[in-house]
Amino acid sequence: MSLPLSQQLDVLRGATLADGRIVDVVLDGETVAGVVAAGTAAPGANELDLHGHVLLPAAAEPHAHLDKSRTWELANPPFGDLVTAIQQFRAFSATETVASIAARAEQTALEMLAKGFTAIRSHVDLLRGDEPLRGVEALLQVRERLTGLMDIELVALADDQIDTAVFEAALDLGVDLVGGVPHLASDPFVELDRLLTLAERRGASIDLHTDESLGGALTLPVFARRVAGWPRAGRSGMTASAGHCVRLGTLPAEERDAAISDVLAADLGIITLPITNLYLQGWGHPVSTPRGLTAVRALLDAGARLGAGADNVRDPFNPLGRCDPFETVSLLVTAAHTTVDEAYRLVSTGARDVMRLPAAGPVVGGRAELLAVRGSSLHDVAATADPSRHVIHRGRLVASTVCTVSVAAPAPAPTDRVLA
Repeated sequence: MSLPLSQQLDVLRGATLADGRIVDVVLDGETVAGVVAAGTAAPGANELDLHGHVLLPAAAEPHAHLDKSRTWELANPPFGDLVTAIQQFRAFSATETVASIAARAEQTALEMLAKGFTAIRSHVDLLRGDEPLRGVEALLQVRERLTGLMDIELVALADDQIDTAVFEAALDLGVDLVGGVPHLASDPFVELDRLLTLAERRGASIDLHTDESLGGALTLPVFARRVAGWPRAGRSGMTASAGHCVRLGTLPAEERDAAISDVLAADLGIITLPITNLYLQGWGHPVSTPRGLTAVRALLDAGARLGAGADNVRDPFNPLGRCDPFETVSLLVTAAHTTVDEAYRLVSTGARDVMRLPAAGPVVGGRAELLAVRGSSLHDVAATADPSRHVIHRGRLVASTVCTVSVAAPAPAPTDRVLA
């Protein structure tokens, strides 16, 4: 049955779950009310036929840069490492307006929605010059326009050259979290303290780019110990998360495990970002080039609050990127040696967990944030990333893609062939 977009759904028919069961899923508004054997759910007013589709928790992107997205061909930067990318984007951003940033950001967010993301946490640069909040104003517009289609959180991002007052102004406008890049400061620990002090003064959550380098200072344990006593419950709760954490993946096992113990004690969320770190790290190591990922396996085995994201999309920090959760899934399996199940959890329920969003998926009581992909199993859809998908946000159908493939028939087998 073809349904109009934004239609509130009440029954999803014949879906294949990740565990192989074929079921009907009953929705009650924004919540999954029942998961029953296929064909047994009572008729609904608005049913979606998902026979031949795998039904999964919708993807969530815990670390995006919507304001930077789609600038690779505009900026025409050289290929290079993190410092090169920062320099190139800084020069390009001087030409950007609120309108140009908003247009690119919205296009990327809608592409992500179509691919299966229903929640995005995007960092937004506080820019140099007389109008440092252009990016903030642009992404606030995008968030407002896409209300009802997806959930968007914003993180104020700047280096140690941007005054604290600019962070304050961004938070006053409606940015949700304090961000930053302490590892790039002349004194990473002083900058870490500045950002944490700001978050504490404002009662704001924090999400920092952390130790995004193969060597140098290790700020993660200090970060974790500082936030360990933060209030987490209720409306005044303050959450903390650390993105990249590349340095953690280069440490000797004993030092790595000690840092992870601090992370666990603080309930600090960790976000791994394989595509961008695989691209940005290792340029100075032409032999035995390191992968640049954090310690994914050790974090998983320790039970850390862990999510995965794509980070940059077609900008100086990553020339590629498909806005597709299965791209990150593939890279996690290949470069971090996760299982397919683990990888998909990291881009869906794990990412939502880091973002402290309500638990979601095709389980009774879960938020109806769902992604249906044409295929026979989770392994199948992870391998093929079939473009035919249906995306459900808060029980509503918000995106559908149906792809038709035609292939010419192969030549008939010779009729006179003699088989041995």
